[in-house]
Amino acid sequence: MANPIDFYFDFSSPYGYLASEKIEALAAQHGRTVNWCPILLGAIFKVTGGAPLPNLPLKGDYAKRDFLRSAKFHGVPMKYPSTFPISGVAPTRAVVWLKGKDPARVPVLVKALYKALFVDDVNISEIDNVVKVAASIGCNADEVRAALNDQAVKDKTKGEVDAALAKGVFGSPYMVVDGEPFWGMDRLEQVNKWLATGGW
Repeated sequence: MANPIDFYFDFSSPYGYLASEKIEALAAQHGRTVNWCPILLGAIFKVTGGAPLPNLPLKGDYAKRDFLRSAKFHGVPMKYPSTFPISGVAPTRAVVWLKGKDPARVPVLVKALYKALFVDDVNISEIDNVVKVAASIGCNADEVRAALNDQAVKDKTKGEVDAALAKGVFGSPYMVVDGEPFWGMDRLEQVNKWLATGGW
């Protein structure tokens, strides 16, 4: 069986959101599945010296415009959140927890959390909001709340981020196809061709 596409994403990444809406269909075209890998750009920026795009002079203003333009281009609904950027710690822990409990439902949770932030303007950095979103897709609210405060889940989340860094992941979205890395929403066309041809 063909390897899955490793899909690394941060919940405070608009381009991660857009790619999350496209990656499964792209993978399915080539008989692949998606390995959903949440990361924390805040931790990664400490290594790379990066910063959230909206916080950068000149580039930030352009990025805000490009987020919405790109969403329209790709036919994905998006509103610029009233609180942004946000901390992705709570939603990331929720996904890490669900990967260990019921991995088949992970994409449903990822998309619900992204939609809450980028469509419904819900601040998913807040634990109560993450619990509500998870409950809306059928997760047990008490279990989710407990998981977000569970030291084992916290440690596993840190381990996932450290593992991503060790593999060279530095942004969102970041996709790895059979060992070949691709960074950015604008690389999906290359990912598609790579999967179709086996590389070049």
